[in-house]
Amino acid sequence: MLEKYEELLYIWIENAIESGSDDQMFATGYLQGHIAVVFAQFEQDKHVSLAQLNTAMQHCLQDNKAELEPQDFMLVQDVWQSIYDYFIEHAAA
Repeated sequence: MLEKYEELLYIWIENAIESGSDDQMFATGYLQGHIAVVFAQFEQDKHVSLAQLNTAMQHCLQDNKAELEPQDFMLVQDVWQSIYDYFIEHAAA
């Protein structure tokens, strides 16, 4: 399932590049590194659930919150939520 999430992530990023705002581009770029770290944590567990993935991302974002200004952190959280919602919508397909 992790491969499916990676595939969906790349599709979401392509769409963001084509039609996203500068803020979305910033948040997407910031998230890519953190998503890679979280995905690496689940590399051995190919059946990771979306809930597990979301929990791990929330912890990762909280652990790195000090890297961002408060408004940028909110933006990154919003973009992560958009990616997560996209996963929910398309993962079963």
